[in-house]
Amino acid sequence: MTIKTDMQGTLGRLTFANPTRHNALTQSDWLAIRPALEKMLRAKARVIIVSGEGASFCAGADISEFGTVRKDAATARIYEAANVDAFAALRDCPVPTIAAIDTHCMGGGFGLAAACDLRIATPRAKFAVPPAKLGLAYPVEAIGDIVSALGVQNAKTMLMTARRYHALSMKAMGFLLEVVEEHALHPRAEDLATEIASLAPLTHRATKAAIHGTSDAKALADATFESADYAEGRAAFKDKRTPQFEGR
Repeated sequence: MTIKTDMQGTLGRLTFANPTRHNALTQSDWLAIRPALEKMLRAKARVIIVSGEGASFCAGADISEFGTVRKDAATARIYEAANVDAFAALRDCPVPTIAAIDTHCMGGGFGLAAACDLRIATPRAKFAVPPAKLGLAYPVEAIGDIVSALGVQNAKTMLMTARRYHALSMKAMGFLLEVVEEHALHPRAEDLATEIASLAPLTHRATKAAIHGTSDAKALADATFESADYAEGRAAFKDKRTPQFEGR
């Protein structure tokens, strides 16, 4: 298994750990992403950082196993279902997710980054979605994430040309929040995660639901009005102190 998790207080980390192959993911890795996120949520993670071990974020699917796990239409559908579930697990994660991207962010790795809420990268990061070079269709659900992160015209151009883009271009297109030097990538992700984790978890959950247009968005927003965190926020404002939110 090359999916690792770690918890530091309320900060969770999901790491793709196959550095000799630029963190390419096998079918079993795709299937492990949802359980890994659920494990950190049970441990009370308030923010989850997604990154790769070593120099790369994720080079996407491990194509070396395609002759077995995607050898025909039937196995390809099973494999794609694992992809789609991994993207959905990140997209629907109830806590904010931050992708910290270095070097390779390709194919399915790009889809995973697109499913995260926020993305930062180093100047040497490279991005591409190459299914048009392989004769495959990219999962519909993942294309939705890419359109949301890039806009329609940029998403079409990226998918139809299979071009490779550098970090500054991706920031200009709105895909990246920030581009930071290599040595600053993980400290910056941690600072951002810590800042977010210090604020109200129920508000973050309601915000994500509203932005994604999920059916429970209004109920989640309404629930904040009667929450202990709202009472704490009001009290902290009155007392001119930092609020201590508990997510309830």
